[in-house]
Amino acid sequence: MKPTIFLILVFLFQSAHSQTSSTGVFQSSSDIGNPKKTGSSSYNKADQSYDLKGAGYNIWFARDEFQFLYKKVKGDFILTANFEFTGKGTEAHRKAGWMIRESEDEKSRHISATLHGDGLTVLQWRGETGAAMRDPQDEIFAHDSAYNIIQLERSGKTFIMRAARTGKPFDVIGTHEMENMPDEVIAGLFVCSHNPDVVENVKVWNVRIDKPVADNYNPDKAGYLGCRMEIINVFDGKRKVIFEKAGRFEAPNWMPDGKKLLFNMDGSLYKIPVEGGEPEKLNTGTATNNNNDHGISFDGKMLAISNHRQGMPGYGSSVFVLPLTGGEPKLVTENTPSYFHGWAPNNKEVVYVAQRNGKNIYNIYRNSIEGNKEVALTDIKAGEHVDGCEYSPDGKYIYFNGNLTGNMQIWRMKPDGSGKEQLTFDKNNNWFPHISPDGKWMVIISFPPDIDPNSHPSYKRVVLKLMPAAGGEPITIAYLYGGQGTINVPSWSPDNKHIAFVSNSGKE
Repeated sequence: MKPTIFLILVFLFQSAHSQTSSTGVFQSSSDIGNPKKTGSSSYNKADQSYDLKGAGYNIWFARDEFQFLYKKVKGDFILTANFEFTGKGTEAHRKAGWMIRESEDEKSRHISATLHGDGLTVLQWRGETGAAMRDPQDEIFAHDSAYNIIQLERSGKTFIMRAARTGKPFDVIGTHEMENMPDEVIAGLFVCSHNPDVVENVKVWNVRIDKPVADNYNPDKAGYLGCRMEIINVFDGKRKVIFEKAGRFEAPNWMPDGKKLLFNMDGSLYKIPVEGGEPEKLNTGTATNNNNDHGISFDGKMLAISNHRQGMPGYGSSVFVLPLTGGEPKLVTENTPSYFHGWAPNNKEVVYVAQRNGKNIYNIYRNSIEGNKEVALTDIKAGEHVDGCEYSPDGKYIYFNGNLTGNMQIWRMKPDGSGKEQLTFDKNNNWFPHISPDGKWMVIISFPPDIDPNSHPSYKRVVLKLMPAAGGEPITIAYLYGGQGTINVPSWSPDNKHIAFVSNSGKE
């Protein structure tokens, strides 16, 4: 064979088995272990989903064959995604999921969070190069075809697999220590047909690679993690990232025309198209130290903000109002600290949380936007906390979160503060109830039970939940790394189908 022809054939073979161009958030894709039939990976930019096709005899014994879409990652991380096999398939043990490998070598040590075609959901691994895989029957595993959300977390040498059914919290499927896994690995999505003569297909969406921080992380000293602006359909759980930044931004609020979002960044407020693009600063006059508490009046004409005034107690946070088109704000609350949370449907009043009379206790207050009719709606005792007050669109209730019965739960009361009614009853700490424009639904953010009930910190494994506004069983619609700033303000779209939120991740 002539050398030129040989080189061409080598090039064609390598091209068929490896795609080195970037695919979504990943860097490379390739067939590991030279399977008989060629696989592929593609990215749909419109809905930010991935489509993997792959063959391979198995991911087992001392070597593997499968299609892999991956990138290099260092240190600790959390991998999360939704998975769905296409069609009935040929083999019950076709498999897909998340994988972490030392290298592309077919015998590489690795650990994988695996979903099988018959529903077997298992954490499996090869501890050393060329070693035999462990039989999942010897380990903790679940056999439930309803699992379709898979998460694989690395924390030092510990690897944790979690899985969830649509609308449900994560179950821990397995945990394993791998002492010899290097700090830098390749991590990504995979599919294997479990049959050398068959190509299987899996669709994957809501793909997130999050870089967490230690529990004692101090952003004021070490810097803030990166942020993603996300939009989610609350009824099917599909998410899209529309804006990312290495620094900090928070609290998206949907504009009345449904075409833009309003959010805070670096002490100012910005608008951004819901499809993404360049943020545009909103003129808030002399209010240039805004925090993440802001909201739009029901008639879409006015904006309420919380801005820090220098030299005032409690960081000087005060409530102001101004036209939504921008302009010089008008002070509503002379006393500080005061943090805005909701408009009244009459567009003439606002509700907020504040400390008054020298007491280190936050209560809920109602006030005219003229600032002369402050009325306390709660009177809680030391150790209790209320926050996140927001009117229902019909004006019949004010929703809020409070730890009045132990951990943080969602409540509602009448506009005069009477008739307090608890709406959630789980072990988590639930914050910031936001009511859909049609008044039928509520979205909340839920922190784990081990978080201080009085606190809603940044950089935690949290979930967003959807539930009827009148109360009922919440369903989980998003699993994310976030917390403070994720949904501090009303964030529903005018069509009652979507919300906007912020998630966090360190640099990958």
